[in-house]
Formats: sequence, C-alpha cells, structure tokens
Amino acid sequence: MPVNAVGREIPSLVGGRNLVPFKGAFEMHQRGWKVPLPLKPTNYSTDKLVGSLEEAFDMTGITHGQCLSFHHHLRNGDRVLNMVMELAQKRGLKGLKLAQSALFPVHEPVVKMIENGTIASIEGSINGPVGRAVSEGKMQDLAVLRSHGSRVRAIHIGALKIDTAFIASPIADCYGNAHGREGPSACGPLGYSLADARYARNAVVVTDNLAPYPVVPPTISQVYTDWVVKVDSIGDPDQISSGTTKITDDPIRLDIAKNTIKLVDACGIVENGMSFQAGAGGISLAALNYLAETMRKKKVKARFAHGGITIHIVKMLREGLVEQILDTQSFDAESVESLRTDPRHIEIEPDFYANPFNKGQLVNMIDFSVMSATEVDIDFNVNVNTHSDGYLLHGIGGHQDVAAGSKCCIITCPTHRKNWPIVMDRVTTVTTPGETIDAVITEEGIAINPNRDDMYEAAKSAGLKVVDIQDLSKIAKEKAEKAGGPPPPEPNFGDRIVALIAYRDGTVIDVVREVKK
Repeated sequence: MPVNAVGREIPSLVGGRNLVPFKGAFEMHQRGWKVPLPLKPTNYSTDKLVGSLEEAFDMTGITHGQCLSFHHHLRNGDRVLNMVMELAQKRGLKGLKLAQSALFPVHEPVVKMIENGTIASIEGSINGPVGRAVSEGKMQDLAVLRSHGSRVRAIHIGALKIDTAFIASPIADCYGNAHGREGPSACGPLGYSLADARYARNAVVVTDNLAPYPVVPPTISQVYTDWVVKVDSIGDPDQISSGTTKITDDPIRLDIAKNTIKLVDACGIVENGMSFQAGAGGISLAALNYLAETMRKKKVKARFAHGGITIHIVKMLREGLVEQILDTQSFDAESVESLRTDPRHIEIEPDFYANPFNKGQLVNMIDFSVMSATEVDIDFNVNVNTHSDGYLLHGIGGHQDVAAGSKCCIITCPTHRKNWPIVMDRVTTVTTPGETIDAVITEEGIAINPNRDDMYEAAKSAGLKVVDIQDLSKIAKEKAEKAGGPPPPEPNFGDRIVALIAYRDGTVIDVVREVKK
C-alpha cells in the first residue's frame, strides 16, 4: 500500500474512488483548474418564489442518488438542513449525498437517515453524533472531509458536483438576492454557500424574512438563484455561539495563552501593520486578550484580523487596535451586528480566504495564527478530526489552510486532558502536516519546529521555556498516567475505511477506519 508524505498508508482505490496520496504541503499546484459554470435556462419571470419546500423539490427534480448541499453559518442553530432532509426521507429518496459545509449536534436526525439509506455518503465537515455514526460504519459509502479552502476548490474543479444547494438566508427578496446581516435569524456572512450557488445545477434560497426587491448588497445574487422558499424559521441565532466559542478561565490554559503572545512578541511580529487569525477555542480567545494588552503597551495597530469572528476581535476593532476585520464567519451576535453596522468589518468568501488553487489567498497574508488541536505528535502533525479513541467527531474548518499560509502558526493545547495525553508519539489521525506548524505551546513549555531556528533563538532570548517535543510527549504520558483512572484504551479499528481526510490540494493525508464497539 502506498505511504504518503506523513507516513500514512493510503490505498489506491476506496469505494470506487482513485486516491492520490498526500505529497507535501506545497507540492500540488494546478493551472487551468476551473470547470465552466453550469448552464441554466434563463428565468424570465420577476418572481422566483415557490409556495413550499415540497414545490422546490418538484421544480428542481430532486431524485435518488443526488447531491444536496447546505452551509453552516447558523452552526448549532440551523434548521434548514433537517427540514430539507426530513422531506427527502418522507419522499422515500435513497442514496443521497450530503455536501454540507459542516454538521453540528443539532443535525442528529441525520443519523437515522444514514441508517435507513436516505443518505449514502457525506462530503463535508462532521461534528457530534453524525461523526460517531460514520465511525461505527453505519453509512453505506465514505465520508470525505475537506478544509474550508479545499471545499471551494473541490466545487470549482468539479470534484464535488452539487445537484441542488439549499441556502439558509436571514433576508432575501423574491428574485433570489440574499445576505445574512439582517433579520430575526441574522448570522452574518453567507460566503460558505457562495460557491454552491454558483456551481450547483439548482440553487434554492430558503428564508424566514422575505423583503422587498432588491436586497442589497447581496452575498447570494439573483444571477445564481433558481428558486426562493419562505419558511417560518431557518434557525436559532442564539445557538451560533456554542461549543468551542467560550473563552477559557482555567489558570493553566490562561498561562498557555499568555506565553503564546510572549512568543509572538519575541519574534518581532507584534508591530504596526501586522495581521493575525485566532481560532474560536478557549485558549485562542484568551490569547486575544493578552495580545490586546501587548498592543496597548507598544501602541501598535494590526492592519487586519481574520477568523471565526467573536466579540473579542470586535472590541479590538472598536478600540482601534485593529483597522479592519475580514470575516468569513461570525460566531456571536455582537459580531453579526458589527458586520451589519461597521464599514471596517468586511464580509469575504472562502475562495478569497483559503482556496489553494486560486491566484492568491488571504491566509498567505496572515503574520501569525493561533489554533488548537485534539492531538499533536513528535513530528508536529496535528489531529483535529478524531478523538484518541478513533471516533470521528470534528471537522477540519480552516486548520490546514491557515497553517499552510500564515507565516507563524502556533498550536496551543495542554499536554493532556484528564488521563488522555494530547502530545504523543503518533497522532491517531493526521489532519494538518507538521511541516506547516511552527510551534506547540503547552503548560510544560514551548516546542519549536526544527525548521524554525529563528523562532527558537527568539524564544530563548526572551527567557521562554523551550522544550524538545519528544520530551513533551514523555511528560504528557506521565501526567496522563498520574491523573488517575484506567488508561485510555487503544482504538479498536476494523479494516473498513469509513472516511477520507483530504488535504487542501485534494490529495489524501489520512484515512479513518471503522471503530468496532
């Protein structure tokens, strides 16, 4: 079996798919990669409104085995995916491909649809109970997980062909113009559905807030919209802020956050005109507070900030510490309001943000990034997809994209969680290759990639505790053992491959095998 660049065995053929093993973070480049936009008959009417989702199914001709896509800007508050898929199940459709940008615990009804064959495959990020069901081998075909940038790339090159895109829209008009900044279900950007609208054979805007024509400026344009459906509610915006979007108050994790900013400052990055991205994990959010303190002391401003935008970055914008926010996803109500009212807060789409095959991505302009991990190994490979028990419970998000593009990528994590080591000899699943990670910061010290001698010297000069990552792995194992309780069981993997972890260029960086109970 071929072995890829991070030492994982990747079969040449799985489920009828020819797989290309990962060759390195910067090895795959392609020109002339876009397929033409699909030709659609012109809709000469001035009203694309249909009476129900049932009618939209009839107009688009949805049938067995087709691919339906959705976006995740409403996160755990989304209702549209469940509504559409429950209708598909009611109609007796089978073998559908689900191509959402992400799933959350709210989408647990999808599990039953996997079990009864309504859904045969998934190509999109997975969270929670659906990931568990896939890990246990309940789905007929494979799941394919891609980063945000890789998803756009796959749509553009025709690797992910969408039959009908359902676009949850907090405000829309009868001609199909829509955005996410206003309405009772306002969620901020809608960019994760923009490639879907452009390339799907059919695009259906689903809204609970039908407004007079024109809704401007549109994120989703009438140019690409086939039909519009009015429903009672597309979701609960109060559930956008959920899961990993809470700042930590743990003293150990706060120290990790503080040392992160000390390292960044020691490397000479905290200067006028810098740019940064922070993830939505608790440590990353805490690091933003320490970054703001450092910037005030040094009297410097960042040119822009990017990320899943939270109130913490919005406060930095209002204070003048950040000149612009470039936003692909808002994570709380304050961020949505900022996008709606502040011209310095700008919506961008994932193609602009992270598509590795276009002629320039925002990630390449980021000076430093702070992200989290489920596991890290001695080769600096990072796992964000599976837990150490092998269960597939998280998506990739922008992890691979930001790590590859940003000039300094820092992973923050404790050495262990309860009796489970996080820093280890070999991660359960490789999501992001170690060659794109510059430093790993834990409560026991900072491990710096051997490729970054400049960072090593800067950290030592600043008096920061620098440790070898192999020593961190040993410490993590010892601390996990001392935490008490039974040792973590080894994952009970079967032979069957249930999911592919795609790298941002479309090669396969790892596979996920069935977990046997």
